[in-house]
Amino acid sequence: MDKNEVNSAFEILLEEIEIVFSSINQEIEAFSKTQNYKKIIPLAENATNLSNFREKVKELQKEWRNVFTSKIPEKLKKIKREKKLQKGLRTPEEDFRIPVLESLVELNGIAKVNDILKKVYEKMKDKLNSYDLKKLPNNPQKRWENAAQWSRYTMVKEGILSSDSPSGTWEITSKGKKYLEENK
Repeated sequence: MDKNEVNSAFEILLEEIEIVFSSINQEIEAFSKTQNYKKIIPLAENATNLSNFREKVKELQKEWRNVFTSKIPEKLKKIKREKKLQKGLRTPEEDFRIPVLESLVELNGIAKVNDILKKVYEKMKDKLNSYDLKKLPNNPQKRWENAAQWSRYTMVKEGILSSDSPSGTWEITSKGKKYLEENK
């Protein structure tokens, strides 16, 4: 067992969380169309709690990467697990940070989501695997698009992308430009 197998487990957990999150959003959308607002409130609370839980998992994943920078000792490799982790997991959302920021700079700092995702795809198409290119269950969105949007969510929380840009639009901040220069 090495650190990558544990990281894969984190990715599986994050994927499952995203599927639940997507399902909650679809329910909210359906109740919104029927103007059944009483049903929306508890769902919105669940979505908020799930989002907070997701952030905790992401922090644990980062902590794992920091604690175990090399392979686990040889004697632990011999421990047999009953079930292997699924191969071909999606590309981690962190890998989308620089392509998203580069795309935004190329689009003059602000752009519509679809325009950004087209550029991100061009930058990452050689890195995306078959799992990334599959659609999420019960959702027309591809896994890589979902990961890119979660990456955006994290960057907004960090102040790298603007939190008050118009709906359907992403905007890089001065902090985001500095981050890009330092991490390119």
